[in-house]
Amino acid sequence: MRVDLFDFDLPEENIALRLASPRDHARFLAVRPNGQPMLEDRQVFDLPSFLKAGDALVFNDTKVIPAQLEGVRLREGAERTPVSCTLHMRVAANSWKAFARPGKRIKQGDSIDFNGLLATVAAKGDAGEIDLVFDASGPELDQAIASVGHIPLPPYIAAKRPEDGQDKQDYQTIYAREEGAVAAPTAGLHFTPALFDALDKAGIERHFVTLHVGAGTFLPVKADDTNDHKMHQEIGHVSKATADALNAVRARGGRIVSVGTTSLRLLESASGDDGQVLPWSGATGIFITPGYRFKAVDMLMTNFHLPKSTLFMLVSAFAGMETMRAAYAHAIETGYRFYSYGDSSLLFRKDD
Repeated sequence: MRVDLFDFDLPEENIALRLASPRDHARFLAVRPNGQPMLEDRQVFDLPSFLKAGDALVFNDTKVIPAQLEGVRLREGAERTPVSCTLHMRVAANSWKAFARPGKRIKQGDSIDFNGLLATVAAKGDAGEIDLVFDASGPELDQAIASVGHIPLPPYIAAKRPEDGQDKQDYQTIYAREEGAVAAPTAGLHFTPALFDALDKAGIERHFVTLHVGAGTFLPVKADDTNDHKMHQEIGHVSKATADALNAVRARGGRIVSVGTTSLRLLESASGDDGQVLPWSGATGIFITPGYRFKAVDMLMTNFHLPKSTLFMLVSAFAGMETMRAAYAHAIETGYRFYSYGDSSLLFRKDD
């Protein structure tokens, strides 16, 4: 499909720079492609009213690490050059894939000093992607990254203001527990203990999967056609206990509600053509565009995404392109806040 079909104009004032407070008081747009009203303005704390006892919410419990590293390139006979690296996928106990800026100045074999944490550029790929091999490994490397790294705010926020202490709390879900993400699963940022209590009282189940979100989620689609875009892979897993529980929900007539596109991409990667969720572990680069037949997920809670992004393509596949264009036009006109710290939506899946 042509990528420009997923373009739209977004005013700067619609881009959120801070999380709503309280989190569950963010605005919330219900989108029903097959029902009436098609669009309904609410708030996140109203979520239980759209669900029924026996439905199951699926959360991504990945935890954001301080994966933004600032350092200097060390090369014999050359001046020390500042380098900024964003880790995006761990490939070994002592090695990460990263995006480097300025990427053109980095060569294979270069050393980088991240404030005492040393790394060697083992390989260089496209678009500034490099493989870093560190002089520390395992838990020692984790501690070093935590010591010298910074929270990797999305570029559309980082370009407007620096990271601060509030971000360390805001850019993390309240249920985060599996360290490894370099970007938050942002749909989950809206949940609070009070909302969890309300969901429990309504008989809504909670289940957790893990997909370590990579910095590739922020990369623009530069191709003119979706067939020419390469998705960056992300590591994740679905336990047998979770797979069995979700299959039981579906068997008794309950709905599977994905909290975020990361949970959805993982569930769809882990599901068979019959809709059964299977235990799963590995890397997924699933790219969902209109025409995709969803196997496991019935509803999707998600924030509002960038023009021409893979995530806007995903929601267009889920609820229908015309429906989502109408929903986004309504959201922009009525002042919804977009992107990672922005407002939320609940999408009902369009009829196949």
